[in-house]
Amino acid sequence: MKTKSPATEPDDIRPEYDFDYSKAVRGKYYRRLLKEGANVVVLDPDVAKAFRGSAAVNEALRSLLRMSEVTRRLTSRPRRRVASASR
Repeated sequence: MKTKSPATEPDDIRPEYDFDYSKAVRGKYYRRLLKEGANVVVLDPDVAKAFRGSAAVNEALRSLLRMSEVTRRLTSRPRRRVASASR
């Protein structure tokens, strides 16, 4: 049984998309991404379905943060007074 040569496999890119890897720069945008603070978060499909886009996700998360601040203040334990030894 003959094997196919690597050049005839369907996964190869077309000649017009040939990329010259000798001119490639590794991590070209790495420092810029760090400086700008870019974070990528991948949502599960069921969660992503609930939002129109990244603005909607940000709005929901900010709302959740505000609610957690309010409820944290409502549920914080009162400070206990230390019993004085003079009693």
